[in-house]
Amino acid sequence: MQQQAEGEQPIKVEFDNFEHGFPEGFGPGAWGYLAYAIGLAFAVFQLYVAAFNYLPSQVVRGVHVGFLILLTFGLIGNFTAKTDFGRAVSWIVGAAGFLCGLYQWIFYADLIARDGDPTNMDLAVGTLLAVLIFEGTRRLMGAALPLMCGACLLYWFFGQYLPSPFNHRGYDFDQIVTHLSFGTEGFYGVPIYVSATYIFLFILFGSFLERAGMIQLFTDVSLGLFGRTRGGPAKVAVFASGMMGTISGSGVANVVTVGQFTIPLMIKFGYRRAFAAGVEATASMGGQIMPPVMGAVAFIMAETLGVPYSEIVKAAVIPAVLYFASAFWMVHLEAGKHGLVGMKRAEIPSAWKALVARWYLVLPLAALVYMLFEGFTPLYAGSMGLALTVALILGASITLGFSNTVLRYIFWIGLALVVAAVSRHGIEIVPVAGVVAGLIVIAAITRGGRATLKACRDSLADSAKSALTVGMACAIVGTIIGMMTQTGVGTIFGSWIIGLGAKSLFLALIMTMLLSILLGTGIPTIPTYIITAALAAPALAKLGVPLIASHMFAFYYGIMADLSPPVALAALAAAPIAKENPDKIGWEAMRIALAGYVIPFIFVYSPALMLQAGDPMQAQLGFYGAVALAAFKALVAIGLFGIVAIGFLFTRLTFIEILVAFGAALCLLGDFPFSDTAGFTLAAAVVLWQWRQRPRNAVAAA
Repeated sequence: MQQQAEGEQPIKVEFDNFEHGFPEGFGPGAWGYLAYAIGLAFAVFQLYVAAFNYLPSQVVRGVHVGFLILLTFGLIGNFTAKTDFGRAVSWIVGAAGFLCGLYQWIFYADLIARDGDPTNMDLAVGTLLAVLIFEGTRRLMGAALPLMCGACLLYWFFGQYLPSPFNHRGYDFDQIVTHLSFGTEGFYGVPIYVSATYIFLFILFGSFLERAGMIQLFTDVSLGLFGRTRGGPAKVAVFASGMMGTISGSGVANVVTVGQFTIPLMIKFGYRRAFAAGVEATASMGGQIMPPVMGAVAFIMAETLGVPYSEIVKAAVIPAVLYFASAFWMVHLEAGKHGLVGMKRAEIPSAWKALVARWYLVLPLAALVYMLFEGFTPLYAGSMGLALTVALILGASITLGFSNTVLRYIFWIGLALVVAAVSRHGIEIVPVAGVVAGLIVIAAITRGGRATLKACRDSLADSAKSALTVGMACAIVGTIIGMMTQTGVGTIFGSWIIGLGAKSLFLALIMTMLLSILLGTGIPTIPTYIITAALAAPALAKLGVPLIASHMFAFYYGIMADLSPPVALAALAAAPIAKENPDKIGWEAMRIALAGYVIPFIFVYSPALMLQAGDPMQAQLGFYGAVALAAFKALVAIGLFGIVAIGFLFTRLTFIEILVAFGAALCLLGDFPFSDTAGFTLAAAVVLWQWRQRPRNAVAAA
């Protein structure tokens, strides 16, 4: 565990808050050990919930929120307070929040019995919980999200005084506090349930995979596959960041980890600083939409819609592939425009050798995907994936002490036989936990094993730190959900969208897109999605948009908000690495991620792109024919948008060529007579004309 030395100055945190993660370690001296121990206890509690889950859901949510508040105030005090007294005060405040969470456990039966008739103690605890969640979120992520939720709280209290149709019937203080701080419609709603189960588990899963060397594997494979191609370093960034984003779940965190390697590499090989940082930001944010794991929002979406997680994954596959194909296309065109070449053979590792050396790291992901598509719950699949990852890490550390290769094979074969034996009647969590416990005992008596156990213990504590921003965002956004469920105000906004959609579905989609991007400029992706989905997705569904498509539409633009100036959080994270202005990076990221702004409109009008029924072409071509046509049209459209954005294909485009290519792309997105025919015809004309120009402009192209 890394510590900050006693007496050092408080650590300066970038962006003036901790939204992008805490500094290394847990703080100075004994305070750091306290935070480390509590983080470890938090992780162990979450593992217990994931593996056995004997506690009532309300208790799990309460204790989860209690740990979130305790660690949030404690860690912020450790890193910012100048004296031990200041740190002590922070921990005392955090402890009060933890007791509020325990209140749900201690008085669980009583709270159920007196539901709707709270005592004065209930109201005091509920009020204190609200204050601590708001203040903790403000300290952790800045003022934007608490101010937004605070405005909803004011409307909840005083909305009866507004003119119709904005007013509601009015609610007493005890009604609001009970709805907000108890039950499952406020702070303890669906978002915090998902945070307390799926999200924490998959953060832990990603942390252990990183510890096992997954980042290095992704980097080596991507270097081997794409390093020598035109503009290879940027393609390496797209592939490695996209793959890592599938298991990390945090786009901004991905920028500051993988970007430390990829951004300087791109700059070294000739990419402009702003463009290099924009590539990394685009690829990292796209990791949240890339199956199989995706980001935390996918779990919230599955729980909100009441569908298996595998349905969300299947719906996301083709749009995600198109998103990353577009990013590849953009960097390929940029490299051609400026004559950038790939890396030398001697500078890149072999993808095959990297896979041969560390192929076993892919097993947990493969097992996870298999179980998700076989119908296992994400909680169960994640638990088994985590157990397999831990077994691989511990097994590798144990076999390092074997001098004989034969002994290593015997160990792994024996371990496989043991797992097969305990799983002969089905995969049960207790036997699997027993196998992991046995490996821990063996590792504890070997030198390399003890070091690995310490690293695993550190991963548990670090995961608790990583879960704070997601968890606190899920908790505070319960204010908006609670207000909407009790007052019904969401129907007002929904009626506006439905009114617009009756005239033009396109206008309704534009309004939803703007809402999501505007919200996302100040708050993280998760609350942006939750708010937009609650306000707009039901209305879009009433306009005939498939439910998954309407929710995914809101999700995409919540991600795009982190790439869109003036805030562009992903660009802010990349700026110090690239040593470039964040606004320049943001504009470049918007250009590179152009497909991300277009694809949601495509899958709304062509649901087959998300493997959903109801596509207009399904009656003529059948389901899979409609899927193929939608995917092909989308691929050509984003290819054309890439040509327009970069201004290059085989040579630099003239202004007329750009206009024609842009018109062709719009025709392929449009839904009017002969739109597809016009789009494909114009696209073919641009490509053929560029091909004819290529010999005469070969020098310019280079």
